[in-house]
Amino acid sequence: MQSFTAIALSGGIDSLVAAALLKGQGRRLIGLHFLSGYEAGTGPGGLGRPDPNFAAIEAHARRAMEPLTEQLDIPLYIIDLRAEFQSRVVDYFVETYARGKTPNPCLVCNPLIKFDILLKKARSLGASQFATGHYARIETAVDGRKRLLRGTDKKKEQSYFLARLAQWQLACTVLPLGAMSKEQTRQIAHRKGLIPASAQESQDVCFIRDGNYAEFLVQRSGVAPRPGPIEDVNGRVLGRHAGLHRFTIGQRRGINCPAAAPYYVVRIDRERNCLIVGGKDELSTRRCRVSHINWIAPPPNGPLSVMTRVRYRHKAVSSTLTPFDESNAEVVFDTPEAAVTPGQGAVFYIGDEVLGGGWIE
Repeated sequence: MQSFTAIALSGGIDSLVAAALLKGQGRRLIGLHFLSGYEAGTGPGGLGRPDPNFAAIEAHARRAMEPLTEQLDIPLYIIDLRAEFQSRVVDYFVETYARGKTPNPCLVCNPLIKFDILLKKARSLGASQFATGHYARIETAVDGRKRLLRGTDKKKEQSYFLARLAQWQLACTVLPLGAMSKEQTRQIAHRKGLIPASAQESQDVCFIRDGNYAEFLVQRSGVAPRPGPIEDVNGRVLGRHAGLHRFTIGQRRGINCPAAAPYYVVRIDRERNCLIVGGKDELSTRRCRVSHINWIAPPPNGPLSVMTRVRYRHKAVSSTLTPFDESNAEVVFDTPEAAVTPGQGAVFYIGDEVLGGGWIE
């Protein structure tokens, strides 16, 4: 029997075009769409809890996704991952904020949901390969190891979000858009008459529909916001905050302390329930510790010059990576970096290759 490829379909233009490209190569395809329980238009998901009505969200998903698979002439499978998405992604998001850190759910969802549970489901259906619409590249090194590389489109490329994938996950993954630009993707969709289910770009946190993190956290945690003091870096009280869950390091908006120059969140002191703010120059740091590093390339034995990216929209900067052990390291930036935020991912590059990534402590 001829092998086939499963492609994760979100409803957007990227996965739709990726599927069309694979189909054009003569590959047999099936489409997989997973349910998180937080789908828009199906119930209470945006209120901080998943929709328990499987029949409703499954029917809603089929109505949205079947026009895509009809365009592609491929079968569609709807996969219920509500419980796994809740426990592995949403609970992580809430618990990380509760510890005074800023979570990055995409860096968790990819290795634990899309490229683990969904990939294994694809294999159980008989698929030999698993494809997505990510803008990144995978190549095979001379020793057989899989290398993860930046996508060609420097503005859109998404290698950062795949930095925690393991070798076994990379080995069966296909990324058809890695060498393309977003504009080329749009042109292919137009030329082929492909119409996505949604014209909107995927949002940073897909399970918070209106972008109101603070309300979501209050709804999910059940803990009432605790107002507290706002201090400058010298301990001078400047005002009051309405709850630390509303803030992340580097944030400027919402501080509401008038001054000649704007204040930024410099530190979050959970023990004292205190928000520490300062000027832009006080936001920078020369170093950070990184834990739970996932190495895609062989880990270094000593200090190594790398480019480090401390959040998705951050341009990777020159730095020295010094490992403490197999999964912990220190990063020293060549020049001070602003808003290096605990809880976010630090991803290391040499040229276009992703060496690995871990969590900023």
